[in-house]
Amino acid sequence: MVPSDPEHGVASAPHRKIIHIDMDAFYASVEQRDNPDLRGKPVAVGGSAQRGVVAAASYEARKFGVRSAMASVTAKRQCPELIFVKPRFEIYKAISRQISEIFAEHTPIIEPLSLDEAYLDVTDNLQGIPLARDVALRIREKIKAETGLNASAGISYNKFLAKLASDYRKPNGQYVISPEMGPAFVETLPVGKFHGIGPATAAKFNAFGIWTGLDIRSQSLAFLQENFGKSGTYYYWISRGIDERPVRANRVRKSVGAENTFAADLRGFEVMVAELQPLIDKVWRHCESTGTRGRTVTLKVKFADFEIITRGRSVSSAVTSRDDLAQATISLLEDNMPFPKAVRLLGVSLSSLQGGDDAEPGQLDFGI
Repeated sequence: MVPSDPEHGVASAPHRKIIHIDMDAFYASVEQRDNPDLRGKPVAVGGSAQRGVVAAASYEARKFGVRSAMASVTAKRQCPELIFVKPRFEIYKAISRQISEIFAEHTPIIEPLSLDEAYLDVTDNLQGIPLARDVALRIREKIKAETGLNASAGISYNKFLAKLASDYRKPNGQYVISPEMGPAFVETLPVGKFHGIGPATAAKFNAFGIWTGLDIRSQSLAFLQENFGKSGTYYYWISRGIDERPVRANRVRKSVGAENTFAADLRGFEVMVAELQPLIDKVWRHCESTGTRGRTVTLKVKFADFEIITRGRSVSSAVTSRDDLAQATISLLEDNMPFPKAVRLLGVSLSSLQGGDDAEPGQLDFGI
């Protein structure tokens, strides 16, 4: 639904009360909670000093620039004292269920995004608390009391602003963006900070001389649609502080993917295999963190002339390990080599997702 009063940045319908809860350095905080020797020290969950990638970093590690998805070797170089810890996803999932039960005490309208974050619509909350900020405070206090972990919260009248707000007072804080504040808050926001705008899209905006939310708001809807497709409509409205997407309870994600556009075009098989590894890592981290598994592996290839092809393969039982995902992906690449043109982009996705408890382990069948 499109608001009827875009000039003033407000919707015609009554404002919703939406909270975005985000656990602070969730995996790393759990490890520090359970192992006192790790407290106050730079910790990276996942990877090792020699290989792999960081799944999560403690705030002590983040001070050195260590971030999730960073190569472990790079992380160790930036923080020589970094301690690598093997992830314990069953523990993280159990704590996530605890947190979800706390959410459910306040509202049935919960949209989980991952194990450590979710949107809540508390417009009509079960406790009858008038102010959403007080609901958020009570939730955060109970999370701390029951799990010993800190959570941050963003409170606003839509999902876009609630997510922005949850980052504003991290860690262990909360922030409210009211309907009166929304449009002005977005004005000064760099386009790269907009949730949903990645580095490539931000660079495209910058190439047009568009650097901030105010710059986006200065563009016509037609311009944004012409240059950014369907997303252009979304950018048009969020630059005005407007986001009509509802919080969707029991939201089911159909697929998860990762892709990368390369600075220099690729040609050799071994080079492409190497470039696919971090993408496979990223997809598998999502599967591990959410407990989901999938049965259809898809390889995406964009050539130097921007032609795109996809090659997919479904297996009889769910992909149950990172190695199986890699084997399926590399098999798809190998079957289609040599490519007739240089490759500009590679992508990997896993679809036909199902819950981890429903996934049956088994041998992969690579027949088409």
